[in-house]
Amino acid sequence: MEPGKVTEPAVTGGATGGAITPTATAPASATATATATAPATPPATPPAGNFDDAIARIVDSAQRLGVELDEKEARAWVDAMANEEAGGDLLVDVNTGVYGHRVSMLDFAPADLARFREMGKIVGFDDRPPEVMTALSISGSAAQSKINTFPADCDFFERINIKAGTREDACAVLADMIREKALATANGSGYKLWEVKFGQHPVEATKAGKPVGVKSPMSWTPAEVAAGRMEVELLDGTKAVYTWADATRDPGWCKLDWVISDKSRGKLANASNVLDPTWEAPDGKIVPLDGFLDPYFQEVYLDSESIPLFSKLIKELSADTVDDYVQGLEHEVWKYIVQHPSYGKVARRLYNIFRMSGRYAEAAFIRELFDEPITALYQVSALIDTLNDAAGGGEDFDVETMTEQVDKLIMSAIQALDGPEEAEMVGHLLKLRNSIQTRGAAADRAEDMTNVQTAAMKAVNDYFERALRSVPEIAAYLNEIAARPS
Repeated sequence: MEPGKVTEPAVTGGATGGAITPTATAPASATATATATAPATPPATPPAGNFDDAIARIVDSAQRLGVELDEKEARAWVDAMANEEAGGDLLVDVNTGVYGHRVSMLDFAPADLARFREMGKIVGFDDRPPEVMTALSISGSAAQSKINTFPADCDFFERINIKAGTREDACAVLADMIREKALATANGSGYKLWEVKFGQHPVEATKAGKPVGVKSPMSWTPAEVAAGRMEVELLDGTKAVYTWADATRDPGWCKLDWVISDKSRGKLANASNVLDPTWEAPDGKIVPLDGFLDPYFQEVYLDSESIPLFSKLIKELSADTVDDYVQGLEHEVWKYIVQHPSYGKVARRLYNIFRMSGRYAEAAFIRELFDEPITALYQVSALIDTLNDAAGGGEDFDVETMTEQVDKLIMSAIQALDGPEEAEMVGHLLKLRNSIQTRGAAADRAEDMTNVQTAAMKAVNDYFERALRSVPEIAAYLNEIAARPS
């Protein structure tokens, strides 16, 4: 056991339950390790020494690609991943109070914790004890701050458990909470609500000129949330009105998006909160209100006081949770190779697949890819949308802040691109900069926005495809997934 770490008894699954109870006191500067029995275990990992050949191959691939990969650092990370398997699956940092799956915690750096907690005051939901308890976390690239030098968004994920007599009662409480949060944070100093997803479309239709499918999430503007109604056009050309009460019957995938002024970084950011709502019936049964209880392999939770709720919920995960998680990611990899090519998204999903399935050498290689200058362009698409939305928001956001953010995008383009590609993107960004400075109409900058996003994603896509296929093992894996039937 590492010095300064504490091993704690496991929280067992099923009906046995149990609280996490420390068996020793960690020094003030230490990180405590709490353990929770995993619903499933990744494939057995060979001893760290057996990774030598694999590490040598990825170092060679990185050198050919021109990617800086420190062999000692890669080996240390691989060894840490392998060694953590001997401990429990839940790690708690006693200094900061954050916790998460051991794999997620290895990629988290606490430097931005105060920033995320400040944002959490806007995006997070309050408990309503004893009926409603919550557990707020950061997820995605936000929770992988050690490897994502250029994260695009500030992604949050929140578990909301509602004790109620019936499922309908629980859905009503959830609907009230989401609407209350949306109205309270619709517009404030340094933030603005952008969109709420709540409810599912019962039939095919068109909303605001865009097609929506059956069971696709209902997207509400702040004004529609306030009015409690939205209008769609059905396929026969007639109009239909859906109310907030209609959405309440089948909440589906729930998500809220804001544009937030990130003062610590001097820029605007898209902050989202994806909800995982559950109903706790009188007999103690846990029922996901969206039909699916999410696993916990990509999250870092911000408050250790939510551990009891977290522990209660993860015991409901099936024994095949890891396998299901990996299979779900593999399907997304297939989609982003075959249907909608996006190798940046492929790389992010491969990293999570490899780190959860014991292929640590390949994961170590992908970790380094996110630190290259060209990956700064990965955030361009999201940032352009964020800037455009903020620029149309009257005096809510400082023009100087938005202009400086475009300037940073220009510098990223200069560092990442060469020749005509650089000149073209910089030209579009300069036009966008001028439009934001003069508070021009969104339509005036639409073409430049589209061209910037297209060029950025093409550069990122080409880079990640070339990088991933430079490693024979990863290339073979991609080919195998691409050959699968849809």
